[in-house]
Amino acid sequence: MIDVHAHILPGVDDGPQTMIESIALIRHAVKEGITDIIATSHAFNPHYNVTKQTVIEKIELLRTEIKAQNIKMKIHMGQEIRIQESTVELLRTGEALALANSKYVLIELPSSNIPAYTVPIIQGILSLGKVPIIAHPERNRAIAENPERLFKLINHGAIAQITAGSVAGHFGKSIQKISLQLIDSNLIHTYGSDVHNLKTRPFLFDAGLTYLEKSKRLDIVDIFLENNARIVENTEVIIFEPKVLEKAKWWNLFV
Repeated sequence: MIDVHAHILPGVDDGPQTMIESIALIRHAVKEGITDIIATSHAFNPHYNVTKQTVIEKIELLRTEIKAQNIKMKIHMGQEIRIQESTVELLRTGEALALANSKYVLIELPSSNIPAYTVPIIQGILSLGKVPIIAHPERNRAIAENPERLFKLINHGAIAQITAGSVAGHFGKSIQKISLQLIDSNLIHTYGSDVHNLKTRPFLFDAGLTYLEKSKRLDIVDIFLENNARIVENTEVIIFEPKVLEKAKWWNLFV
């Protein structure tokens, strides 16, 4: 299994602060059955901006330590890119990283709104021959209040990634409920842990998949895992026709 969204590089953002903590995360990932992880440190975020060069350096150090400890795990490069008006140019020049050297780009919206320039950014990314993946839309307040907003972004050519903890109920019942509604409406295409640490922001990769299986969404599990693999392989992901969702109110939203 492949995790397409994880904060595992040591000492760069709000993920693990030391190599020891990073290795503990990697060992836990192995136990969950994960074989590949795309390291997606925060980039161009108001709080953290982990540069391309820092990602390259830290991944090399992490790979060296993984090899030294004989841990079976592949680490791929990436970033979780907070969108801004310069996002397309940053991708065009290579200053911003795609996922695992593929055409897929993980973008992050602000937690409370969808900027007016979001659609032009999506269109600009597509014009580069790349595909924007919206990270954890279920935890964006504007989308949670009106899921049709995500429907419109998907119709403009983006795809979306759900967080394992959201599905498993880690962020509360409200976010779990909206997560399942987005999934059932074909508005979610990939699945990631968004892990930061083992205590407050753990993997829950298997827990989320198990919840989907128990709620009779076995086909969705297969599609998520297949699409995660296709991102690393840089091939076309599986996309079904999205359905429109009605407006609803949600509480206890966490980011």
